[in-house]
Amino acid sequence: MSGIKKLAGQTLWYGIPTIASRFLGYLMNLSLPLLFAQPATTADLTQVYAIIPFLNVLFTYGLETAYFRFAQDHDQKKLYNTLSVSLIISTIVFTGVLLLCKEPIVRWARLEKHPEYITWMAGIIFFDALSTLAFARLRQENRPKRYAFARMAGVLMYVVVIVIFLGVIPKYVETNKESFLGTFYNKDIGIGYYLIGNLCGSILTFILLRKEFIQIRFSFDAALWKKVMHYSYPLVIVGMGGMVNDMLSRLIYQHVVDLPEQQAKHELGIFGNIYRLAVLVTIMIQAFRMAAEPFFFNRSREENPQRIYARVMKFFVIACCFMFLFISLYIDVFAWFFEAIDKATWVEGLGIVPLLALGNIFLGIYYNLSIWYKLSNKNMMGAVITLAGAVLTIVLNIILIPRFHYFGAAIATFCCYLFMMIVSYIMGQKYYPVPYPRKKLIAYLVMVVLIYLLHLGLVHIWANRWFNLASATLLLFSFAWFIIRIERKELQNLPVIGKLLYR
Repeated sequence: MSGIKKLAGQTLWYGIPTIASRFLGYLMNLSLPLLFAQPATTADLTQVYAIIPFLNVLFTYGLETAYFRFAQDHDQKKLYNTLSVSLIISTIVFTGVLLLCKEPIVRWARLEKHPEYITWMAGIIFFDALSTLAFARLRQENRPKRYAFARMAGVLMYVVVIVIFLGVIPKYVETNKESFLGTFYNKDIGIGYYLIGNLCGSILTFILLRKEFIQIRFSFDAALWKKVMHYSYPLVIVGMGGMVNDMLSRLIYQHVVDLPEQQAKHELGIFGNIYRLAVLVTIMIQAFRMAAEPFFFNRSREENPQRIYARVMKFFVIACCFMFLFISLYIDVFAWFFEAIDKATWVEGLGIVPLLALGNIFLGIYYNLSIWYKLSNKNMMGAVITLAGAVLTIVLNIILIPRFHYFGAAIATFCCYLFMMIVSYIMGQKYYPVPYPRKKLIAYLVMVVLIYLLHLGLVHIWANRWFNLASATLLLFSFAWFIIRIERKELQNLPVIGKLLYR
């Protein structure tokens, strides 16, 4: 249990800042329907934010995971210097190529009205990529306060810029047309200030990490670099495939749906914002990955680490089950919120949120399972699984989006992550067996889906808001009581939770 406590401590330090920073970022994204009434207005921004993750994978080419892997048995200063030199040079080159290819990207993404988005996007990716190894080093060296400060400062800058340029200055300039502030504000940029705020946040983060950059010595170990590249290049395939699975539906939506351009942008705007409502599951997965990846590598040399990995999986799935229930049982709260602010047009897509949330749980389980190929140096097998998932995603999106629109995209996401999870488990048990409590975890997942369907049926019988909330709360607490009873032995050994639940 000491291993679980250690991971819990790392999640507290690294996960909570990630949760807080990402929550603020998602909160600003969720404010889009408040600031821009027409979903089509947000379609171009959705398109840009669908492109960014692909380029982030390419710009960082698996160096973060490789750093954790090779830091176990190589000189960390030499490793950091070699990988940093590689990252700096490649980031400059890739950014130059991206700017040279700006026009074709603008045409492909249908951003002719906002070509400047690509320039701002290139700046965001440039500074984020340069910060990658600095953050990895902070995590590897257990320096959580500095890590958290840099992360939070960047997101707060992002939020401040958006609030000032979309909330404060426009209203002030309306009544003070000759104001000096008007020289800093261009109303034609509009929603583009989201990208400008993101860029400002990325620059501030880079500046705050200057000590990590000052420590870089331009010494390059070619032999070490080749060894790292051999390990990391399959991770690029994994990352790109993962982004295809995650982002493809939003990238190709306008190209495959059989609708007029304006209507297609309208639906893409709805889908992009509805997708963000799976925020709690996504945030938790990201927080878990931040804490778990260095933890898994550090524990790999200890005796019987598989036992710890199995326990981590169980706690992870239980946490995801609670997240799923919270999102799915209270989904009508989001509907009431949008109706209250007269944005009923956003409500039409809320039905896909539970399906997306469940799909993201499968993705989180897949990330948890993926340690088998990272530890056994079989990254290419992980790449094959991800590519197979990407092919499935492409085929299903092309088939389902024209027929079912964004519900078809949600089905494709769900099926892809379910497929990847199952295949990764089967292959992982062959090459790096871990005694996961398979039957129990499947039972928990099936149970929360049945609870959601039961609530759906109850609300269908009596469509009363107070009954809706009361039944949702009762079902959520019933599941919590069940878990407390079943997992008593495990939970009572946990710090804080054990003392609160089993006094």
